[in-house]
Amino acid sequence: MRPRSLDELVGQQHLLAPGSPLRRLVEGDQPMSLLLWGPPGTGKTTIAAVVSHQTNRKFVELSAVTAGVKDVRQVIDAARRELSRPGGAVETVLFIDEVHRFTKAQQDALLPGVENRWVTLVAATTENPFFSVISPLLSRSLLLTLESLTDDDIAVLLDRALADERGLNGEFELAADARDHLLRMAGGDARRALTYLEAAAGGALAKNAGQSGPAVIDLKTLETAVDRAAVRYDRAGDQHYDVASALIKSIRGSDVDAAMHYLARMVEAGEDPRFIARRLVISASEDIGMGDPTALGVAVAAAEAVQFIGMPEGRINLAQAVVALALAPKSNAVITAIDAAIADVKAGKVGPVPPHLRDAHYAGAKKIGHGSSYQYSHDDPRGVVPQQYAPDVIDGTDYYQPTRRGGEAAYADRVAAIRKILRDR
Repeated sequence: MRPRSLDELVGQQHLLAPGSPLRRLVEGDQPMSLLLWGPPGTGKTTIAAVVSHQTNRKFVELSAVTAGVKDVRQVIDAARRELSRPGGAVETVLFIDEVHRFTKAQQDALLPGVENRWVTLVAATTENPFFSVISPLLSRSLLLTLESLTDDDIAVLLDRALADERGLNGEFELAADARDHLLRMAGGDARRALTYLEAAAGGALAKNAGQSGPAVIDLKTLETAVDRAAVRYDRAGDQHYDVASALIKSIRGSDVDAAMHYLARMVEAGEDPRFIARRLVISASEDIGMGDPTALGVAVAAAEAVQFIGMPEGRINLAQAVVALALAPKSNAVITAIDAAIADVKAGKVGPVPPHLRDAHYAGAKKIGHGSSYQYSHDDPRGVVPQQYAPDVIDGTDYYQPTRRGGEAAYADRVAAIRKILRDR
């Protein structure tokens, strides 16, 4: 079912526009090396094959997992011989999967072939090439970033596989609930979706043996084929928000086991891990705040880790953040403080900035009294001086009301002492 042309490629529309570098490479037959960066199953190998087939070039594939410097040099030497063959030169497309697994020496071995255009290199990686690919190779290649396929993209591929003579040739029907579950399990990975469909078709064929008409791939058959239970939840509907809400409320309630359950449901349903991570970052400030100020760092680190390594390994980072947040002491004093301050601003309590706090870094500022009586906090041994900072209209208002839970207890004592000094004027 691998697409044979750029027009058959599903998704990656940002790379397929008329006049795009990829189109020029294929349709204009221009010599150019590519570095394809994106998640698994998004079309990296397919693009390499299209470059080869549509430009009538010889296609050679190496895996960075098994190939060494010797293999690379052999391919480049053979490509040079092809170019000098009497009766017409044949160009070679060298496709290297998992190029980030190559050592520096192995990547260095590619440079002569790329620089002299003895081969058209198409290298694929799931890791950030700026960290995993040497600079000389990166600078000599066109970097194309592939995106995860959407559910609509995967649906197109499934319909094509069901109908196409290269696939199931119209001999199978996919039940609606099985289709929804298959889209969830695919997680934007075309290869995974087609692999699961093929496995389920084998099960449906055995189940429907002797019956006339197309064999039906139902949910149970699909579950049995891929050994994964369906987690029934509509990511576009109410349950999407219900489960997300239950996760955050379980964290707020410090029930780490319930929180882990809802996280598992979201992961198994194919929820976007970035959506989960965003919710955790919000919760770290909204529900924990100064009860444990390090919680925000944990949540942000988990979000960055998920973005960096992807799924399924990202589930571990999310789980660590959920445990840390669920067990952290809770305080909503931060969100209460900012919301109260915003409410006053909306109510018109926005008096002028006190003169001694105004900008005094321009000629004439002192003549109008700007900054003239300002007291520098670092000159006081306490680090705090008794002067007014807030506008008159809200002077003396205590927005931040710290709790006595967790690390915020220390902040409660400190803020009380500071307020006493500030108002002793």
